[in-house]
Amino acid sequence: MNYHWNWGIFFEPNPMGTGTYLDMLLSGLVLTIKTALLAWIIALIFGSIVGVMRTLPSRGAYWFGFCWVEFFRNMPLLVQLFLWFFVLPELLPRAAGLWLKQLPNAPFWTAAIGVGFFMSARVAVQLQAGIGSLPRGQKMAATALGLTTVQGYRYVLLPMAFRIILPPLTSEFLNTIKNTAVAITIGLIELTGQARSMQEFSFQVFEAFTAATILYLLVNAVVVTAMRFLERYVAIPGYITGK
Repeated sequence: MNYHWNWGIFFEPNPMGTGTYLDMLLSGLVLTIKTALLAWIIALIFGSIVGVMRTLPSRGAYWFGFCWVEFFRNMPLLVQLFLWFFVLPELLPRAAGLWLKQLPNAPFWTAAIGVGFFMSARVAVQLQAGIGSLPRGQKMAATALGLTTVQGYRYVLLPMAFRIILPPLTSEFLNTIKNTAVAITIGLIELTGQARSMQEFSFQVFEAFTAATILYLLVNAVVVTAMRFLERYVAIPGYITGK
């Protein structure tokens, strides 16, 4: 293969005047982590609410949760980001649409919210399965103690369900980190975007994307290790990781 390898390219100054090419990649990594964390917070909040609604006896709550999950789960993430970033401002009243278009860091907020909503559907299904796996006696016991429905979920069902679904939630968090790469299509220059910029500036495509791959693997390795410790810390005997 006629290709000139140059691993020292990372320590050469980049044309942006912001340091070296390595600095470019690290700044993209920081933006990736920020976007993923905000998206994951959104996914956990909305996913938990929708997941609980799908387990309530209310038909209205169940169908709202069903529609939420089917809408966000069955539409490609790329299409959703395009809808939020390009289509939504045109559908809103002129003042609101103009405000959205001029919003500072609009790609960042759009990516975080879009990825968060997309992942919330998956979190909701995981939580529904976790609650459904609990013995029926736990819910009955909460009712017998005089707890309201909200108190029963808060103090009895949800603490157990979240412990059970921690392993699949770890996978969903890793997916959230990787899904931020799609946001390059709406102008968010995160890690993948910076690797692409480095490739365009230096023509060292293999070095750029090899470095990006290593950084993704390192971040995901840290997440997996941290979640394993958390799983062992909160494990309940008889439930998955419990002893």
